[in-house]
Amino acid sequence: MKQKIEAEAENLLITNYEKYYRLAYSYVKNEQDALDIVQESAYRAIKELDKVRERSFLSTWIYRIVIHTAIDFLRNRKRIEVSLLDVEAPHEDQYREDDPLELLTVLEEKDRTIVMLKYLEEWKLEEIAEVMDMNVSTVKSRLYRALKKLKIALEP
Repeated sequence: MKQKIEAEAENLLITNYEKYYRLAYSYVKNEQDALDIVQESAYRAIKELDKVRERSFLSTWIYRIVIHTAIDFLRNRKRIEVSLLDVEAPHEDQYREDDPLELLTVLEEKDRTIVMLKYLEEWKLEEIAEVMDMNVSTVKSRLYRALKKLKIALEP
């Protein structure tokens, strides 16, 4: 049983690598950081594989690890930036101001994740609810509230 779940996890990590990368990149907006997040997420998934209770939850569980790893990365980066008093120059490969994904920064982390999974990854609301550990109705209300915020932000 353990070997089967390890093989399935390895297969998911390999086949969904680009999806994990896009999700991480949408958080950090930096190629190298996104690659680091995916690598760290894969390490965490393999290390904590014994915590998966059911094989059917494996894919959702890995996505959740990627999301949490990206959020952890952002929190750590924010602490470092505050401690350096923003002396550091911005990264060269960050999004430009006219990038539509930059608009998502006006949203809270959970709302941003919901919008990204819904519209960038084209997930169903039920799948998002499962990954985010929320009710479908909560996901719907957060999504519509986030879209309303984005609409307000887009108005001149």
